[in-house]
Amino acid sequence: MRFLLRFASFLALVVGVLVASVDAIQSVSASQPVLTPLATALAAGGSSTQSLVEALERPHANGAFLDPLIRWSLQQPAFAFFLLVALLLWMIGYKRPPVAGRFSA
Repeated sequence: MRFLLRFASFLALVVGVLVASVDAIQSVSASQPVLTPLATALAAGGSSTQSLVEALERPHANGAFLDPLIRWSLQQPAFAFFLLVALLLWMIGYKRPPVAGRFSA
């Protein structure tokens, strides 16, 4: 289980770094900061992810509590979202060293 969490963390880290690199290149070419929103980054994945983003942006009657949170997160920079996900997955999958030390039985 830890391996899967750490691997998912690695993949989220790679995606976050790639999105940050694209944003940096676009920022240099535009001579101003350019940050890609999460909704735009997800919609660029294809028609299935685009329909997912459109479904998430629509208001839902049964999930009224989470709607503002979802809409807010879709407006945030994509690199920050993926780096935060990578950090959280890594923290969940982290194995703490033994308290007694390296040479304990």
